[in-house]
Amino acid sequence: MSTPTAAPGRRLPLVLRNRAFGTVWLGQVLTQAGTRMFQVGTSWWLIGYAATGDGGLAAGLLMALSTLPAVALAPLVARAIARRSRRSLLRAAAAGAGTAAAALAVWAAASDLPVVAVYAAALALATCQAFFDPCLTTSVPELVDDEDIEAATGFELSTQSLASLGGALLGALVVDVAGVAGLAAGCAIAYGTAAVLITTVRFRTPPDGTAPAEPAPYCATAPRRTLRQILGALPYVRAILLCFTAANLFTTAVFVVMPLYTATVLHGDGATVSLLEASLGLGTLIGSFTGARVPGRPPVVGSACLGAMAIALAVPGLIAARPVIAGALLVTGWCVGVIGVRFVALFQRLVPAADKPAFFAVMQAVLGATFPVASLLFGLLGDHLSARTLCLIQAAGLVPAALALLLLPGHSRTADGPGAEPDDETAAHPAPASAPAAGGSR
Repeated sequence: MSTPTAAPGRRLPLVLRNRAFGTVWLGQVLTQAGTRMFQVGTSWWLIGYAATGDGGLAAGLLMALSTLPAVALAPLVARAIARRSRRSLLRAAAAGAGTAAAALAVWAAASDLPVVAVYAAALALATCQAFFDPCLTTSVPELVDDEDIEAATGFELSTQSLASLGGALLGALVVDVAGVAGLAAGCAIAYGTAAVLITTVRFRTPPDGTAPAEPAPYCATAPRRTLRQILGALPYVRAILLCFTAANLFTTAVFVVMPLYTATVLHGDGATVSLLEASLGLGTLIGSFTGARVPGRPPVVGSACLGAMAIALAVPGLIAARPVIAGALLVTGWCVGVIGVRFVALFQRLVPAADKPAFFAVMQAVLGATFPVASLLFGLLGDHLSARTLCLIQAAGLVPAALALLLLPGHSRTADGPGAEPDDETAAHPAPASAPAAGGSR
């Protein structure tokens, strides 16, 4: 599977020396970029073109629908990944999203597009992505050698920000130039290309060739525990998840607040939306690359990052200048990237290997559950309060979460499994899964 071509002592990046993983990873970049481009573009279309008076609620509902499947379908997704061929599921998800986007493009080009059609398309694309992302994560051991699993996981984590950056940069610009028809057509091309790429990849199968391979690191002789049992045995990890769940209620609202801010405060166009979204994405990408080098224990680093995010998100509420706001969003994104790297590495150490598949599934569901709530809440508030006030509400909401994370009791080895919370030196240089060389955050 791996074909090293570099001289000894200096190996090529995993995506170049392992064609199978590189091809599937490129498919993920395309699908995530298409999804992000669609979300940003249609949010701007609703606020700037389609909605009359209730743009905040319309955009909030769109973002809620775009995140609901990942939460609501988590059990179904887990069963599908366990029972079906990984390649077939990945290909079907990409092809399904491409079909939905192509249908919307044809509809938008042929006649006036009702808002409900955009909502339906957003739900369809999000549903396909809800299957694609965890399936790719699970299939990593079927694509790379055992010694490359950490590098593959890290590459997948830190490069997702790249897809979000590209999608956010193009979304609103494409809508201004080509409308929803052009936006949907671009997304359809991205999804279709991903499906074709995945079709060319040969996944590993177990010796008997009868079922998808079980990820080697997760095989255990002990029986699988329920999600309640897993979190019950990890009180320290559970407390961290609760802190970030509360913080997400305010941080994820930025995807609704920024288009509203652009339209009502800056009186800008799609290029302004793209600038602000790209600043956030670029900051997240930089944070993913540099997070491993930030010194300090994870709770201290996380609390400091949440505090810095609170300050940065308050800036647009006080200063309405494009360069200043772009800089504030760059800082916000950097903090998001650092938090993702540091705490995923921490959870990799603290959660027993046999519990990791179920744990990371519930982690995504718990953290993602706030996104629909935040989108609807801030979208509704945006129709009654100024966008500047919403920025200040976001900032104020992060302060309690930052304090709660900082004041968490110390980690107990007996309470939270076999791993111990890393000390300062170890935390500053976590496992290769989060190293810059490996390569966004899930």
